[in-house]
Parts: sequence; structure tokens; C-alpha cells
Amino acid sequence: MLAEIATMMVYLVVGLFVMQLGYFLIDLCIPISFPEEIKSGNKAVGWLSAGIYCGLGYIVRAAIITIAPRQINDLLTEVLDTAAYAAIGVLAFMAGYFIIDLLYRQFNFNEELKARNEAAGIMIFGIFMGLAFVVSGIIQ
Repeated sequence: MLAEIATMMVYLVVGLFVMQLGYFLIDLCIPISFPEEIKSGNKAVGWLSAGIYCGLGYIVRAAIITIAPRQINDLLTEVLDTAAYAAIGVLAFMAGYFIIDLLYRQFNFNEELKARNEAAGIMIFGIFMGLAFVVSGIIQ
């Protein structure tokens, strides 16, 4: 029982770290400051942020289920595998953001986020979650 609790704590820390790192990296790629926009009440960026956290959480969940440790000695390898799948998810989110933005020439995500267009934030949330489902399906 103690080993399972320790494993759970490790994955909680890894999950939080991966989600925060993914949030930071995606924030670097999109030319607005997520923390500043959140502080000012920009719901569009709130939706985008929620998509990052939900999507990466879903990917981490799929990785944990698929590669759940069988022995405590394998934990490090499996945590690294989980982080690698999450990194793929972050790359997929970034690529999806830019590819969909290029396809929809009627509007620009960056401009819509700056304009606080909540619908654009919800659309990005959907893109991230859809990509999370695809990545998690590949993992399983």
C-alpha cells in the first residue's frame, strides 16, 4: 500500500510539473502573456489555459494507465515515458494551434485572444482536447 501511495505522489508531481511546463512553453509561442491576460479577466485565454491543463492531464492519465508500474524499480523509466508522451502532446498542441489558425483565414487566433473573444478561446480549448484524445489514443 505504501508503494502505491508513493507512486501516486510521484505521478501527481510529474503531472503538475508537465502541465505547468506545457503551459509555459505554449505561452512562449503565443504572443500574449497568459498570466497578464488571466489577471485582467480575459476569458478567451482562460479557456485556452483550461484546454492546456485538461488536455495534458488527459494525456498523462492515458500514459499512466498504459504504462502503470509493475515494479517500483521501473517507476523512473515509466515516469520518463509519461513525460515524453506529454512532450508529444505539447508539440501537438502548438502545431494544432498554428495549423488551424492558418486554415481559418477569416480570423487570427492571436488577434482574437487579444480582443478577448471567448469563442476563439473555446475553439482552442476544443482543438487542444481533440488533440489530447488523439495522442492518448495512440498511447493506449
